[in-house]
Amino acid sequence: MAVDPEVMRALEQGGAVLNGHFQLNSGRHSDRYLEKFNLLQWPQHTELVCRKMADAGRAYSPRTVAGPTTGGVILAYEVGRQLGLRGIFCERDPEGGRSFQRDFHLEPGESVMVVDDVMTSGESVFDTIEAVKKAGGRVTSVAVMVDRSGGRVDFGDVPFFAATEVEMQTWTPEDCPLCKQGVPLKIT
Repeated sequence: MAVDPEVMRALEQGGAVLNGHFQLNSGRHSDRYLEKFNLLQWPQHTELVCRKMADAGRAYSPRTVAGPTTGGVILAYEVGRQLGLRGIFCERDPEGGRSFQRDFHLEPGESVMVVDDVMTSGESVFDTIEAVKKAGGRVTSVAVMVDRSGGRVDFGDVPFFAATEVEMQTWTPEDCPLCKQGVPLKIT
C-alpha cells in the first residue's frame, strides 16, 4: 500500500479524516470516514492532490480530463488546469450509468484521463470510463485522490494512480463492534 505522507497531512489538515461510527454507502460500518469535500474546500490542499494526479497522468498524453459528479467536477477542473487541458464531467444518466451532458463532446479517439475522489469499489470510475467510450473517447489513464479499495479494483491495462491509499476496516452491521458498544451511528 502506497501511503503519501504529504497527502495524508493535507487530508488531516483539511478535516477530511473523521473518526466515529459511520455507515458507508455500501451499508458496511467503519470507525473512520473520509469526507472528501472537507479537503476540496481548501484550494491549497486540492492543488497539492491534483498536482500529484496530474504528474502521474502527464506521461499518457491526455487531451481532456474527465471525472464523475460530484467531487470529480472539481478534480477534473484542477487536474485539467495543471495540465493545460479542459476538464469535463459526466453525470448520472436516467437510463443507468453516467453520460456526458451539458453539450460536452469528445472527438473520435480523443485521449482522456479519468479522475475521481475516494475510490472504494471503483463504480463511478468504471461508469466514467464507459461514458468516455460511449462518447467516442479513449481512456489513457485513471487517477484518484484516495484509494481505499485495498487494491481490489483492477482497470485492466489502463494505468492507475492514487495520490494516496488509506486502509479502512469495515464490518457488516451484524459484526460491527461499535454497534455492540452502542456507539451512535452516522450515515454518510
